[in-house]
Amino acid sequence: MTTPDIPRRLIVAITGASGSIYGVRLLEMLQGTGLETHLIMSRWGARTLVHETRYTPEQVNALASVVHPLTDQGATISSGSFVTMGMVIAPCSVRTLAAIAHGLGDNLIHRAADVVLKERRKLVLAVREAPLSEIHLENMLKLSRMGVVISPPVPALYSRPSSIDEMVNYTCVRLLDQLGIHIETARWAGLGSSG
Repeated sequence: MTTPDIPRRLIVAITGASGSIYGVRLLEMLQGTGLETHLIMSRWGARTLVHETRYTPEQVNALASVVHPLTDQGATISSGSFVTMGMVIAPCSVRTLAAIAHGLGDNLIHRAADVVLKERRKLVLAVREAPLSEIHLENMLKLSRMGVVISPPVPALYSRPSSIDEMVNYTCVRLLDQLGIHIETARWAGLGSSG
């Protein structure tokens, strides 16, 4: 008996934390890969996007295969029978982190993450907050113990990035790695010999 292949579908969510460019760049990187992207953007995610970037919510929506309204609890991605590779929330606000950690499904981002958890699929959270309180850390630990990947968008400086874009690209490549999606760009080649 053979196991059917998992459909190449990924849920991408953008919340209101600073760093909306990470969600945008993930969608850009996935263009032309044959992967079906399902986007959910919170109201504050859309507001932060306009404040921090040159993108409009409409432009970001156009990067996704499917866009789901935040309030649509009847969306396909709110059901475990709709098979996906998993979900990445970038950036992930600490409010969203708390809602997921405590099973609150009051919007589609929270509900989709809950489905990913209950179906034992991959959930990756680019939690964006500093400094972190004990509450934040406890919520992260709780989810990490459930198999959730907590991957804050911390810039890697050993590659000597020459622009913010390079730092964003590197972080997004690492987020996708966690989902088994490998984009061969913006990778660090190592220190090499010190010869």
